[in-house]
Amino acid sequence: MPERMEELREELARRIAAHVGPEQRRTTEVPGLTVHRRTAPTPPCSMTYEPSLIVTAQGLKRVELGGRTYTHGSSHYLLASVALPVVARVVEASEQTPCLALSLKLKMPIVRELLSREDIAVSPDGPKGPAIAIGELTVELLDSFCRLMRLLDQPREISFLHELIEREIVFRVLQGPEGGRLRAIATSGDQSQRTARAIAWIKDNFARPLRVEDLAEVAGMGVSTLHHHFRALTAMSPLQYQKQIRLQEARARMTMHGLDAGSAALEVGYESASQFTREYKRLFGQTPMRDSRAFRSGDGSRLEPLGVR
Repeated sequence: MPERMEELREELARRIAAHVGPEQRRTTEVPGLTVHRRTAPTPPCSMTYEPSLIVTAQGLKRVELGGRTYTHGSSHYLLASVALPVVARVVEASEQTPCLALSLKLKMPIVRELLSREDIAVSPDGPKGPAIAIGELTVELLDSFCRLMRLLDQPREISFLHELIEREIVFRVLQGPEGGRLRAIATSGDQSQRTARAIAWIKDNFARPLRVEDLAEVAGMGVSTLHHHFRALTAMSPLQYQKQIRLQEARARMTMHGLDAGSAALEVGYESASQFTREYKRLFGQTPMRDSRAFRSGDGSRLEPLGVR
Protein backbone atom coordinates (compact mmCIF):
# COMPACT_ATOMS: atom_id res chain seq x y z
CA MET A 1 0.00 0.00 0.00
CA PRO A 2 2.76 2.58 0.76
CA GLU A 3 4.37 1.71 -2.58
CA ARG A 4 1.08 2.31 -4.39
CA MET A 5 0.62 5.66 -2.62
CA GLU A 6 4.08 6.74 -3.70
CA GLU A 7 3.44 5.66 -7.29
CA LEU A 8 0.22 7.69 -7.40
CA ARG A 9 1.85 10.76 -5.83
CA GLU A 10 4.65 10.62 -8.39
CA GLU A 11 2.15 10.22 -11.22
CA LEU A 12 0.05 13.14 -10.00
CA ALA A 13 3.10 15.39 -9.68
CA ARG A 14 4.30 14.36 -13.13
CA ARG A 15 0.94 15.06 -14.76
CA ILE A 16 0.57 18.44 -13.03
CA ALA A 17 4.06 19.43 -14.17
CA ALA A 18 3.29 18.39 -17.74
CA HIS A 19 0.08 20.37 -17.96
CA VAL A 20 1.08 23.53 -16.09
CA GLY A 21 4.33 23.84 -18.06
CA PRO A 22 6.40 26.93 -17.18
CA GLU A 23 3.36 28.83 -15.86
CA GLN A 24 2.49 29.40 -12.22
CA ARG A 25 -1.18 28.62 -12.71
CA ARG A 26 -3.24 27.12 -15.51
CA THR A 27 -6.96 26.56 -15.83
CA THR A 28 -7.46 23.18 -17.46
CA GLU A 29 -10.08 21.88 -19.87
CA VAL A 30 -11.73 19.97 -17.00
CA PRO A 31 -14.32 22.39 -15.54
CA GLY A 32 -13.22 23.68 -12.14
CA LEU A 33 -9.79 22.02 -12.25
CA THR A 34 -6.70 24.25 -12.01
CA VAL A 35 -3.05 23.22 -11.79
CA HIS A 36 -0.34 25.20 -10.00
CA ARG A 37 3.45 25.34 -9.91
CA ARG A 38 5.86 27.33 -7.77
CA THR A 39 9.64 27.13 -7.93
CA ALA A 40 10.40 29.03 -4.70
CA PRO A 41 8.73 29.71 -1.35
CA THR A 42 6.34 32.68 -1.36
CA PRO A 43 5.63 35.40 1.19
CA PRO A 44 2.20 35.29 2.87
CA CYS A 45 -0.56 36.43 0.53
CA SER A 46 -4.17 37.31 1.34
CA MET A 47 -6.64 35.66 -1.02
CA THR A 48 -10.03 33.97 -1.06
CA TYR A 49 -10.44 30.21 -1.35
CA GLU A 50 -13.61 29.14 -3.11
CA PRO A 51 -15.34 25.94 -1.91
CA SER A 52 -12.73 23.50 -3.14
CA LEU A 53 -10.36 20.61 -2.64
CA ILE A 54 -6.62 21.26 -2.97
CA VAL A 55 -4.07 18.49 -3.35
CA THR A 56 -0.34 19.26 -3.16
CA ALA A 57 1.39 16.43 -4.98
CA GLN A 58 4.86 17.83 -4.29
CA GLY A 59 6.07 20.55 -1.93
CA LEU A 60 4.41 22.09 1.12
CA LYS A 61 1.85 24.84 1.61
CA ARG A 62 0.60 26.71 4.67
CA VAL A 63 -2.75 28.43 5.10
CA GLU A 64 -3.77 30.68 8.00
CA LEU A 65 -7.31 31.52 9.08
CA GLY A 66 -8.37 33.08 12.34
CA GLY A 67 -5.12 32.39 14.12
CA ARG A 68 -5.03 28.74 13.07
CA THR A 69 -2.46 27.29 10.70
CA TYR A 70 -3.17 24.48 8.25
CA THR A 71 -0.13 22.85 6.64
CA HIS A 72 -0.56 20.34 3.84
CA GLY A 73 1.84 18.41 1.64
CA SER A 74 1.73 15.24 -0.42
CA SER A 75 -0.03 13.11 2.21
CA HIS A 76 -3.06 15.34 2.76
CA TYR A 77 -5.70 17.40 0.98
CA LEU A 78 -7.17 20.71 2.07
CA LEU A 79 -10.94 21.15 2.10
CA ALA A 80 -12.59 24.58 2.05
CA SER A 81 -16.35 24.14 2.26
CA VAL A 82 -17.30 27.84 1.91
CA ALA A 83 -15.56 30.87 0.40
CA LEU A 84 -12.88 31.89 2.90
CA PRO A 85 -10.46 34.86 2.96
CA VAL A 86 -7.17 33.29 4.04
CA VAL A 87 -3.47 34.05 4.18
CA ALA A 88 -1.60 31.44 2.14
CA ARG A 89 2.02 30.73 1.33
CA VAL A 90 4.20 28.09 -0.27
CA VAL A 91 6.84 27.01 2.24
CA GLU A 92 8.69 24.27 0.32
CA ALA A 93 9.55 24.68 -3.37
CA SER A 94 12.64 24.94 -5.56
CA GLU A 95 13.64 24.90 -9.23
CA GLN A 96 14.70 21.26 -8.87
CA THR A 97 11.64 20.23 -6.82
CA PRO A 98 8.82 22.68 -7.50
CA CYS A 99 5.64 22.80 -5.46
CA LEU A 100 3.00 21.15 -7.67
CA ALA A 101 -0.69 21.21 -6.78
CA LEU A 102 -4.17 20.99 -8.19
CA SER A 103 -7.36 22.63 -7.03
CA LEU A 104 -10.86 21.39 -7.78
CA LYS A 105 -13.88 23.59 -7.17
CA LEU A 106 -16.64 21.83 -5.29
CA LYS A 107 -20.04 21.63 -6.96
CA MET A 108 -22.65 21.67 -4.20
CA PRO A 109 -25.38 20.11 -6.41
CA ILE A 110 -23.17 17.00 -6.64
CA VAL A 111 -22.68 16.99 -2.87
CA ARG A 112 -26.42 17.33 -2.26
CA GLU A 113 -27.29 14.65 -4.82
CA LEU A 114 -24.97 12.16 -3.14
CA LEU A 115 -26.28 13.04 0.31
CA SER A 116 -29.83 12.34 -0.88
CA ARG A 117 -28.98 8.69 -1.48
CA GLU A 118 -29.98 6.33 1.29
CA ASP A 119 -26.97 4.06 0.69
CA ILE A 120 -24.43 6.78 1.53
CA ALA A 121 -23.65 7.07 5.23
CA VAL A 122 -21.96 10.24 6.49
CA SER A 123 -20.74 10.92 9.99
CA PRO A 124 -23.51 12.70 11.91
CA ASP A 125 -20.98 14.68 13.93
CA GLY A 126 -21.18 18.39 13.21
CA PRO A 127 -18.02 20.21 12.15
CA LYS A 128 -15.90 21.78 14.86
CA GLY A 129 -14.05 24.95 13.94
CA PRO A 130 -13.90 26.93 10.68
CA ALA A 131 -15.05 25.60 7.31
CA ILE A 132 -11.53 24.53 6.39
CA ALA A 133 -9.79 21.28 7.24
CA ILE A 134 -6.89 19.02 6.39
CA GLY A 135 -7.82 15.47 5.41
CA GLU A 136 -5.63 12.45 4.86
CA LEU A 137 -5.23 11.23 1.30
CA THR A 138 -6.09 7.58 0.74
CA VAL A 139 -5.02 5.39 -2.16
CA GLU A 140 -8.58 5.51 -3.52
CA LEU A 141 -8.85 9.30 -3.34
CA LEU A 142 -5.40 9.84 -4.84
CA ASP A 143 -6.23 7.42 -7.64
CA SER A 144 -9.41 9.42 -8.38
CA PHE A 145 -7.41 12.62 -8.75
CA CYS A 146 -4.90 10.86 -11.02
CA ARG A 147 -7.74 9.65 -13.25
CA LEU A 148 -9.14 13.18 -13.39
CA MET A 149 -5.74 14.45 -14.54
CA ARG A 150 -5.46 11.64 -17.13
CA LEU A 151 -8.54 13.06 -18.85
CA LEU A 152 -6.41 16.02 -19.95
CA ASP A 153 -4.59 13.64 -22.28
CA GLN A 154 -7.91 12.43 -23.69
CA PRO A 155 -9.85 15.69 -24.24
CA ARG A 156 -12.71 13.98 -26.09
CA GLU A 157 -13.50 12.01 -22.92
CA ILE A 158 -13.68 15.02 -20.59
CA SER A 159 -17.34 15.90 -21.15
CA PHE A 160 -18.41 12.28 -20.57
CA LEU A 161 -16.25 11.30 -17.62
CA HIS A 162 -15.22 14.32 -15.55
CA GLU A 163 -18.43 14.51 -13.51
CA LEU A 164 -18.34 10.78 -12.82
CA ILE A 165 -14.84 11.10 -11.38
CA GLU A 166 -15.77 14.26 -9.46
CA ARG A 167 -18.72 12.40 -7.94
CA GLU A 168 -16.34 9.67 -6.84
CA ILE A 169 -14.00 12.24 -5.28
CA VAL A 170 -16.86 13.89 -3.37
CA PHE A 171 -18.15 10.46 -2.32
CA ARG A 172 -14.76 9.52 -0.86
CA VAL A 173 -14.48 12.83 1.01
CA LEU A 174 -18.00 12.37 2.39
CA GLN A 175 -17.05 8.90 3.61
CA GLY A 176 -13.96 10.20 5.39
CA PRO A 177 -13.50 12.03 8.71
CA GLU A 178 -14.26 15.42 7.08
CA GLY A 179 -17.51 14.22 5.51
CA GLY A 180 -19.60 15.83 8.25
CA ARG A 181 -18.15 19.23 7.35
CA LEU A 182 -19.43 18.95 3.79
CA ARG A 183 -22.74 17.48 4.91
CA ALA A 184 -23.44 20.42 7.23
CA ILE A 185 -22.82 22.98 4.46
CA ALA A 186 -24.96 21.15 1.91
CA THR A 187 -27.89 20.04 4.09
CA SER A 188 -30.91 22.32 3.81
CA GLY A 189 -31.98 23.77 7.14
CA ASP A 190 -28.72 23.02 8.90
CA GLN A 191 -27.28 26.06 10.71
CA SER A 192 -24.05 25.74 8.74
CA GLN A 193 -25.96 25.65 5.46
CA ARG A 194 -27.94 28.75 6.43
CA THR A 195 -24.72 30.52 7.37
CA ALA A 196 -23.22 29.47 4.02
CA ARG A 197 -26.12 31.28 2.34
CA ALA A 198 -25.16 34.45 4.17
CA ILE A 199 -21.50 34.01 3.21
CA ALA A 200 -22.44 33.55 -0.45
CA TRP A 201 -24.68 36.62 -0.33
CA ILE A 202 -21.84 38.83 0.94
CA LYS A 203 -19.45 37.46 -1.67
CA ASP A 204 -21.95 38.16 -4.47
CA ASN A 205 -22.94 41.60 -3.11
CA PHE A 206 -19.74 42.82 -1.48
CA ALA A 207 -20.06 46.37 -2.87
CA ARG A 208 -23.47 46.92 -1.29
CA PRO A 209 -23.90 48.38 2.20
CA LEU A 210 -24.20 45.57 4.74
CA ARG A 211 -26.84 45.52 7.45
CA VAL A 212 -26.46 42.46 9.64
CA GLU A 213 -30.24 42.43 10.23
CA ASP A 214 -30.81 42.00 6.48
CA LEU A 215 -28.13 39.33 6.32
CA ALA A 216 -29.79 37.43 9.16
CA GLU A 217 -33.02 37.50 7.15
CA VAL A 218 -31.20 36.02 4.14
CA ALA A 219 -29.95 33.23 6.37
CA GLY A 220 -33.26 32.74 8.16
CA MET A 221 -31.58 33.16 11.54
CA GLY A 222 -31.52 35.58 14.43
CA VAL A 223 -28.76 38.20 14.44
CA SER A 224 -26.90 36.77 17.45
CA THR A 225 -27.21 33.22 16.10
CA LEU A 226 -25.87 34.32 12.71
CA HIS A 227 -22.93 36.09 14.35
CA HIS A 228 -22.06 32.98 16.32
CA HIS A 229 -22.21 30.56 13.38
CA PHE A 230 -20.62 33.02 10.93
CA ARG A 231 -17.58 33.42 13.17
CA ALA A 232 -17.45 29.67 13.74
CA LEU A 233 -17.23 29.00 9.98
CA THR A 234 -15.05 31.92 8.85
CA ALA A 235 -13.19 32.99 12.03
CA MET A 236 -14.42 36.55 11.50
CA SER A 237 -17.55 38.69 11.72
CA PRO A 238 -19.74 39.44 8.66
CA LEU A 239 -18.36 43.00 8.45
CA GLN A 240 -14.75 41.78 8.66
CA TYR A 241 -15.51 39.21 5.97
CA GLN A 242 -17.01 41.85 3.68
CA LYS A 243 -13.98 44.11 4.17
CA GLN A 244 -11.53 41.38 3.19
CA ILE A 245 -13.57 40.44 0.12
CA ARG A 246 -13.76 44.11 -0.92
CA LEU A 247 -10.02 44.67 -0.51
CA GLN A 248 -9.08 41.52 -2.39
CA GLU A 249 -11.46 42.41 -5.22
CA ALA A 250 -10.05 45.95 -5.39
CA ARG A 251 -6.53 44.54 -5.57
CA ALA A 252 -7.48 42.25 -8.46
CA ARG A 253 -9.04 45.16 -10.35
CA MET A 254 -5.93 47.30 -9.92
CA THR A 255 -3.27 44.69 -10.60
CA MET A 256 -5.07 42.61 -13.23
CA HIS A 257 -7.29 45.20 -14.94
CA GLY A 258 -5.30 48.42 -14.53
CA LEU A 259 -7.79 50.45 -12.48
CA ASP A 260 -6.45 53.29 -10.36
CA ALA A 261 -6.91 53.09 -6.59
CA GLY A 262 -9.75 55.64 -6.45
CA SER A 263 -11.82 53.89 -9.11
CA ALA A 264 -11.23 50.46 -7.60
CA ALA A 265 -12.21 51.71 -4.14
CA LEU A 266 -15.50 53.13 -5.46
CA GLU A 267 -16.31 50.01 -7.45
CA VAL A 268 -15.96 47.72 -4.42
CA GLY A 269 -18.07 49.92 -2.17
CA TYR A 270 -15.68 52.31 -0.38
CA GLU A 271 -16.82 55.92 0.01
CA SER A 272 -13.63 57.14 1.70
CA ALA A 273 -10.35 56.94 -0.24
CA SER A 274 -8.31 57.45 2.93
CA GLN A 275 -10.11 54.60 4.70
CA PHE A 276 -9.55 52.37 1.68
CA THR A 277 -5.82 53.14 1.60
CA ARG A 278 -5.47 52.61 5.33
CA GLU A 279 -7.26 49.25 5.34
CA TYR A 280 -5.52 48.12 2.15
CA LYS A 281 -2.09 48.76 3.63
CA ARG A 282 -3.06 46.95 6.84
CA LEU A 283 -4.08 43.83 4.88
CA PHE A 284 -1.50 43.77 2.07
CA GLY A 285 1.47 45.52 3.69
CA GLN A 286 1.76 48.50 1.34
CA THR A 287 -0.38 51.21 -0.23
CA PRO A 288 -2.54 50.44 -3.29
CA MET A 289 -0.32 52.54 -5.57
CA ARG A 290 2.93 50.87 -4.49
CA ASP A 291 1.33 47.42 -4.66
CA SER A 292 0.09 48.00 -8.22
CA ARG A 293 3.45 49.44 -9.26
CA ALA A 294 5.29 46.40 -7.88
CA PHE A 295 2.98 44.08 -9.82
CA ARG A 296 3.41 45.97 -13.09
CA SER A 297 7.20 45.99 -12.66
CA GLY A 298 7.20 42.21 -12.50
CA ASP A 299 7.43 41.79 -8.74
CA GLY A 300 3.93 40.34 -8.52
CA SER A 301 4.88 36.80 -7.56
CA ARG A 302 3.35 37.10 -4.11
CA LEU A 303 -0.08 37.67 -5.62
CA GLU A 304 -0.39 34.08 -6.82
CA PRO A 305 0.21 31.42 -4.19
CA LEU A 306 -1.26 28.02 -4.90
CA GLY A 307 -4.98 28.05 -4.31
CA VAL A 308 -8.44 28.58 -5.69
CA ARG A 309 -9.82 32.03 -6.23
